[in-house]
Amino acid sequence: MNLNYLGGILRDQPKYRLKQVEEAIYRELITNWDKMTTLPLKLREELKQKCSLGIDAEIFESKNKDTTRALITLEDGERIETVLIKHRDRHTVCVSSQVGCSLRCNFCATGMMGFKRDLTKEEIIEQVLFFSRYIREKYKAEDRVTNVVFMGMGEPFLNYNNVMKSISDLNDENKFNIGARRISISTSGIIDGIEKLADEPLQINLAISLHAPNDKLRSKLMPINKKYNIADVLEATKEYINKTSRQVMIEYIMIKGVNDNPIFAKELADRLSGGLYVVNLIACNPVGDFKPATTKAIEEFAEVLENNRIKITQRHKFGRDVEAACGQLAGGRRK
Repeated sequence: MNLNYLGGILRDQPKYRLKQVEEAIYRELITNWDKMTTLPLKLREELKQKCSLGIDAEIFESKNKDTTRALITLEDGERIETVLIKHRDRHTVCVSSQVGCSLRCNFCATGMMGFKRDLTKEEIIEQVLFFSRYIREKYKAEDRVTNVVFMGMGEPFLNYNNVMKSISDLNDENKFNIGARRISISTSGIIDGIEKLADEPLQINLAISLHAPNDKLRSKLMPINKKYNIADVLEATKEYINKTSRQVMIEYIMIKGVNDNPIFAKELADRLSGGLYVVNLIACNPVGDFKPATTKAIEEFAEVLENNRIKITQRHKFGRDVEAACGQLAGGRRK
C-alpha cells in the first residue's frame, strides 16, 4: 500500500472526495479501487496506478486459532510483523513502529535484527487495516479491531511523531474509531517520549518495559538502561501519573534463573510502593538462550508482589507456536 500519495492525487478533486475515499478504505474496507464505482473511471485508474490498496502479507495462524501473525512486505522490500490476538470479545492488534530495533534487548528477537528504519504513519496504519479486512472476512461482519498495542517491532518513542500521527487516525471516528483508552504504547524507558505523552490530549495507555528491579541486572538485559536508568525512568513515570492520573503498566518478563527470584520481587515492590502501577508478569518466550520461568517461580514472584500491595496481572501465552509472542517478532528472520 502507498496511501501517502492519496492527498496529492485528490488535491484538485472536490472536497467531498477525500471523505468518500477514506470511508471506502477505513469503513467499507475495499481492497480494489474498481469497487468504488462512485468515483469517475479516470480517477479510479489513476488511483490504481499510483495508490495501490494491496497489502503484501503472509499469515501464520496458531493451532488454537487465537493468534495470527502477519509478515508484511513494504514498498521498499523491507519486512515487518504484526499480530492479531483474539480474546473473548476483543480483537487486539500488536503493531510495529520500526523495521528492526536499535536497543538490542538480549531477550528480544527484534533486537537481534538491528535497526533498519522508522515506519511511516501509513505503514503503521497498514497493519491495522490488514487485520481489519482479515477480521471482516474471517469472523462476523460487525466484528472489528477493538484494541491496538504498540508492542511489536521497534521502540515507539524513537519514532514518536509517526506513532502519534497514526494514533490520531486510529482514534478518528471517521476512520478506525478506536477509543484512546484502548490504545497502548510500550516503551523501554525513553524519557523524552514519556514526558511528551504526558502532555498529549488523548488518554493513551502507557506501559514501561522494566524487566528488572535494579540497574545492574537491567543493564545486562537492556543496554538502554545505561542511558535511562531505573530511577530516572520511574521519576519520569511518576510525573506522567501526576499529570494524567492514569495507571501505568510495568512489564516484567520472567526469565528462568535470571530475574525470577522472589528477592527481586521484593526489590521491585519497594521500587513501586505507593505508585499507580500494575505489574504485568510475562513468561519469557524462547529467544536465544533465555527460557521461561517455571509456573511455580511466577506464582511465588506474584505472591511477594501482592503481599506488598502491588497490583499484578499475568499475560496469557498467545502465539508462541507461530513465533508471534512477546519478543519473538523478527521480520521473518528467525534465529
